[in-house]
Amino acid sequence: MKLKSFAGLAGALMLLVSCLAFAEDPAPAVEAAAAMTEVVEEAAAVVEEAAVVAEEAAAEVVPTVNKGDVAWMLTATMLVILMTIPGLALFYGGLVRAKNMLSVLMQVFVVFSLITVLWVIYGYSLAFGGGGEFIGTLDKIFLNGVTQESLADTFSADAKLPEYVFIAFQATFAAITCALIVGAFAERIKFSAVLLFSVLWFTFSYLPIAHMVWYADGLLFKDGALDFAGGTVVHINAGIAGLVGAYMVGKRRGYGKEAFTPHSLTMTMVGASLLWVGWFGFNAGSALEANANASLAFINTIVATAAATLSWCLGEALGKGKASMLGAASGAVAGLVAITPAAGLVGPMGAIVLGLLAGFVCLWGVNGLKRLMGADDALDVFGVHGVGGILGAILTGVFTAPSLGGTGAEDFSISSQVLIQAKGVLITIVWSGVVAAVAFKLVDLIVGLRVSEEDEREGLDTTAHGERAWNL
Repeated sequence: MKLKSFAGLAGALMLLVSCLAFAEDPAPAVEAAAAMTEVVEEAAAVVEEAAVVAEEAAAEVVPTVNKGDVAWMLTATMLVILMTIPGLALFYGGLVRAKNMLSVLMQVFVVFSLITVLWVIYGYSLAFGGGGEFIGTLDKIFLNGVTQESLADTFSADAKLPEYVFIAFQATFAAITCALIVGAFAERIKFSAVLLFSVLWFTFSYLPIAHMVWYADGLLFKDGALDFAGGTVVHINAGIAGLVGAYMVGKRRGYGKEAFTPHSLTMTMVGASLLWVGWFGFNAGSALEANANASLAFINTIVATAAATLSWCLGEALGKGKASMLGAASGAVAGLVAITPAAGLVGPMGAIVLGLLAGFVCLWGVNGLKRLMGADDALDVFGVHGVGGILGAILTGVFTAPSLGGTGAEDFSISSQVLIQAKGVLITIVWSGVVAAVAFKLVDLIVGLRVSEEDEREGLDTTAHGERAWNL
């Protein structure tokens, strides 16, 4: 633009000179003015062409792989593994009776291992390997075409990740989602049934929902549904499957008559703490870059979790007169769940409000709502992950508004976005519920769901695995 202005100024000066010359001898001056005008026009054309070339060069994006992004994403992937094994395993293991702790550790550990293998065989391809609105293709089955040179997109046009890094990161999401479900029917299900169900549900529920929400051509992605780190894909998806499993596997023998107290709240507290630490990889890692958005998700994960811990404890103190360690740990997980879909989209003050609401709402979910539903959701998978996920997904449509400190555009509409969020929640509930019901029925027909009454009374540690968690 400066070159254009300079050419124009030069033309004006030359025209002035011509006018002065014209006053003394008109004929030569006219000829000179015409020649100079032609030169100026040619110069202006050259300047114009140069400006266009410069603008095109500036607009051209050269994708690069930043070593800092790669290092952060590898770290985030390891953090998600930490939150699953040992985090989730210890959290669940401390909540069951001592005779069943090892069985829960085994279920989480082996389901995680199983799903990561299935993810690289065909899961990644069906979730992110092309496709339409509901499911991907098998173009990348067995990671076909993936090399050290192939790249995956981030949220910035000029930033890429090695595709292997993105595959590994997403593998941990799929694995922990399936592992979350086992808490709903703990202490009475066959180990073989857990594994077979995990394969079926992962294939027909997790992969389509992940594709719909996170793939560019997915149904919910195109609708504009917001799910930063997995409120629908992970938590609502798993919570609904767990609830269906609690109904279909049936209640534990003695449920409502015997006391099913956690055998080690120390283990549960350690597990919850590891979940909190690992969740930074889960949420901040979902920015896919080491940038300001990751830092926003990071601080939101701190404050929302802390707020939910406080509100759950307050709710217990008001209702029962005492705040419990189990309540504090459960409140922390509720806050982590609720902030997941909103982590990189809302401001810290919005995250605090969301966490405070999650503590109170999930406390009701594992008490009042659970009694109303009559399901033996042993470790409150639906009450925390299902209810907290629904709350977080809906409120993401509220607190993303820039007027409330969120990152939404200036024309962001809370009412419109909440409707979009509700549609995503409803589709996830129906899809996961139907797939889970069919999968449990098939598993029951093939291998059976429940252990025998004798095995359940003795405990699954010895009857299913021939070992004990504790040899005292």
